[in-house]
Amino acid sequence: MTTHLSRRGFVTAATALSTSRVHGANDRIRLGIVGAGNRGRYLMNLANQAGNIQWVAICDAYDEQAARSAKVAGVDVERTNGYRRLLDRKDIDAVIVATWDNTHCEIATAALQAGKDLYIEKPMTLHPMEGHTIVKAARDNKRILQTGTQQRSYPHFIEAKERFIDTGRIGRITMVRSIWNGNLAYRNAPPPKGMETKPAGLDWEACQRNASRQYLWQPKRYFNHYVYWDYSTNAQMGGLFVHMVDVVHWFCKVTAPLAADCFGGISLAQEDRDTADNINAILEYPGKLFVTFEANVTDVIQRENADIVFMGTGGRLNIFRYGYKFYPSETRGKDVIAGGTTPDLHVANWLECVRTRKKAACDELAGHYSAMACHICNIAYLERRRVQWRKEWDIAQA
Repeated sequence: MTTHLSRRGFVTAATALSTSRVHGANDRIRLGIVGAGNRGRYLMNLANQAGNIQWVAICDAYDEQAARSAKVAGVDVERTNGYRRLLDRKDIDAVIVATWDNTHCEIATAALQAGKDLYIEKPMTLHPMEGHTIVKAARDNKRILQTGTQQRSYPHFIEAKERFIDTGRIGRITMVRSIWNGNLAYRNAPPPKGMETKPAGLDWEACQRNASRQYLWQPKRYFNHYVYWDYSTNAQMGGLFVHMVDVVHWFCKVTAPLAADCFGGISLAQEDRDTADNINAILEYPGKLFVTFEANVTDVIQRENADIVFMGTGGRLNIFRYGYKFYPSETRGKDVIAGGTTPDLHVANWLECVRTRKKAACDELAGHYSAMACHICNIAYLERRRVQWRKEWDIAQA
């Protein structure tokens, strides 16, 4: 029986059989971050917990966010609203990008071309062909890239994969059901009071880079950008499903779906948002594997609202951040094998890979295909039709 991995044990195991770096394996990694809002600060804290790092510079379109993040850095850092100024610094080894989806490709590609290793928040891309650009930049410049679907670095996910998937105990998996309901705050959080007028220290044009059009200041667009196609890959897909389908790809060793159907719409008060709040999707993968996803904001109960369910001939595995439960088929679910929650070590895994030059847990190729599962569903939703996978979306293995 596999036991839970400790934090130290996981980081050690995750970096075994690695190659050497020009700098020693114990070197302090000098970091910058682009996109220093709530998510950016969360990732900064994870880097601080991993240790042996030094913050050098912070970039954000809003000076107030940069000021808050400077406190997390705990040292004197440069603050800028221009990401190229940060990337031009020779004393930065690696960069975290936690900006909106619409700026991911531009900033990620520039960071990789500047010779920086990269942690980029999910989804890696806003549009299908952007994955090719990022993968090429990572490969051409021999950079380490981690995509922020952090389940790949949770020890209990690794443990469950080893115990039930890799051993074949779950049998043949024919369907995976994923659900993530609720998330009212995630999609409909009201802007703070006093933001009716744009703050002087907020570069609104920078936030809207690469959008289909530029909008005058609207606080909801800034504080809840997930509900607009211009800035996000749809909160339900690129914000939620991307995590779950990435686990499916990892556990089941699949990448590109054969086809997708997706239905949904805006069921609650629309206001000016344009992405769906209710979504139902189904993807077909090679080997007659079907993956479903449902999400809505009507269900306000924040209990048992998110789950990934692998259905196999040998049993059923329920798993997500709460832990996991495995129900063997031979006992009809009476003998439940459970595993508990464990810490988020995704940034720690990335930092170790920066030192050792081993591929990160969720590299650029995995990031492309998890984002593509969202893109193909979004196309099916918007065009109201079944969408087949296109060969042009494929990326060759390195």
